[in-house]
Amino acid sequence: MIHFVGAGSGAPDLITIRGKQLIETADILIYAGSLVNPELLLYAGPDCKIYNSAEMTLEKVFKVMEEGEQAGKDTVRLHTGDPCLYGAVREQMDLLDEKGLPYDYCPGVSSFCGAASALNLEYTLPDVSQSVIITRMAGRTPVPERESIASFAAHQATMVIFLSTGMLKELSEKLVEGGYAEETPAAIVYKATWEDEQTFLCTVATLFQTAEEHGITKTALIIVGDVVSHHHYQRSKLYDPEFTTGYRKGNGK
Repeated sequence: MIHFVGAGSGAPDLITIRGKQLIETADILIYAGSLVNPELLLYAGPDCKIYNSAEMTLEKVFKVMEEGEQAGKDTVRLHTGDPCLYGAVREQMDLLDEKGLPYDYCPGVSSFCGAASALNLEYTLPDVSQSVIITRMAGRTPVPERESIASFAAHQATMVIFLSTGMLKELSEKLVEGGYAEETPAAIVYKATWEDEQTFLCTVATLFQTAEEHGITKTALIIVGDVVSHHHYQRSKLYDPEFTTGYRKGNGK
């Protein structure tokens, strides 16, 4: 069996119990070496064969999977965060489907969740924002035109922006073009949940300046929206004593 496993947001103890167990029993481990915390490799058994996919093409990764399956081995394909976000996982699954090779998928804690924990942040504050847009800037890998930063900014929802730390000047411009005010609260979270995690509060206008001052050039998430300042939100109705739910009767009208 081939197991796609989410490594979590960085800290080695934030992998799921299931994910850790799969690593412990794996015969072959292929990990995303550019992003996955190497401490997770310590969970692998002494006879586990380990490959760093940062040095491999899709075809080479697939060959290791295929040969492992033919030999009756259990393979773990370890992705950073959760594989469903920017994990290039579908193309691997399609090749496995073509060959009729079995696989399953163990989810992980995404870095956008880790970034929220780093800031003690709630992305969906009542009367502020009830939606989260997860996206990235177009770079060497394009983004569909209908999903431009400016078009998403028009919604004024919370935005979590991946893979864009090296393009912060342009990012600020696109956010303002789309409708965010320059003073809109923003945050930069570097290596969320890792030992060297850093967080910086700023505004849409000062994203580039803040990153430059602190030497942040990659491996960071950008969060934009009024939830970053967490002021002026409404109390949750679920726990309001006047509000009736399916589990208790409220005391209000």
